[in-house]
Amino acid sequence: MLVPYVLYLGVLPLVNRVTPVVLGLPFLFVWLFGATLLTPVAVWLTRRGDRR
Repeated sequence: MLVPYVLYLGVLPLVNRVTPVVLGLPFLFVWLFGATLLTPVAVWLTRRGDRR
């Protein structure tokens, strides 16, 4: 469960930039969107590993 924390807060100072643009969006927005999509995957993997 450390992955979402690191994606949102740990790396945030490093990706807080506007100049790299991905698909016309600032890099920070793309990073937060990707982190939001990866959070349920991390939770699912944690739950799956905990059941065993």
